[in-house]
Amino acid sequence: MNVRSMTGFGRGEAGSDFGRIVVEMKAVNHRFSEVVFRMPRQFAALEESARKLILARVARGRVDVFVSWEAAAKARGVSVDKELAIAYYNALSALGEEIGSKTELSLDTLAKLPDVLKVEEGQVTADDLWPTFESATVAAVDNLLAMREREGTNLAQDLLTRISRIEEMAGAVAERAPGVVTEYRTRLTKRLEELLGQSNVVEPQRLAQEVAIFADRSDITEEIQRLGSHISQFRAALAGSDAVGRKLDFLVQEIGREINTIGSKANDAAITGLVVDAKSELEKVREQVQNIE
Repeated sequence: MNVRSMTGFGRGEAGSDFGRIVVEMKAVNHRFSEVVFRMPRQFAALEESARKLILARVARGRVDVFVSWEAAAKARGVSVDKELAIAYYNALSALGEEIGSKTELSLDTLAKLPDVLKVEEGQVTADDLWPTFESATVAAVDNLLAMREREGTNLAQDLLTRISRIEEMAGAVAERAPGVVTEYRTRLTKRLEELLGQSNVVEPQRLAQEVAIFADRSDITEEIQRLGSHISQFRAALAGSDAVGRKLDFLVQEIGREINTIGSKANDAAITGLVVDAKSELEKVREQVQNIE
């Protein structure tokens, strides 16, 4: 059994001469597959490669990816705005002459003025960053999938328990169904005797015809068989290794259709009660299936 939840979290990090990259992923329910990135501009060219890497292993759900980069000294550079520094120097020198100050302007003073020195992280290319980014992303996906599988195992156990309850209810319905026709025959006979009186004998052929019509109208044999088939397929899907969320969702709809049909044909309080219980359990199954990849 390899069922995965669509929710989960994964973190990975890797380092190189260009610094340390941390990748964090948060996955939530989604009808389709979607990957959304929030990362430094230096990683923009790597977004599509990272998306393909993630989607190759995540079949369904929305994954938000957060990337942080602590650049190493090798990946940084310092630039000097010479024209701005000279403009500062000339302006301050002119001010000094005007106010009579003989203080000499030092490089230390100029360096501290706004925008004269800038630390840049543009000394590294996307190709330089990719090996480290890829390693961190793979580690994050590994951890995300591990968490999804742990949650998926719990979901699968819960679903198997609930689908077994529905199967038990279906068995109780199948066991009860033949008695419904017998009880109808008894009630109809009694009712006719009350209406016609003891002196008028109920015509057996007419009675049999009415009972046959009722039996045909209330027959749920096919529905019970299809319901059993859908339940078997549901279990088989849970035991598989592929992403099964959409298949389970389809089977839940089919199971619901059979249960509703049984309810509409029931004509019996006991069966109606079992159908209500089965529908209640199926609704819980439906909610859980929405969390499966």
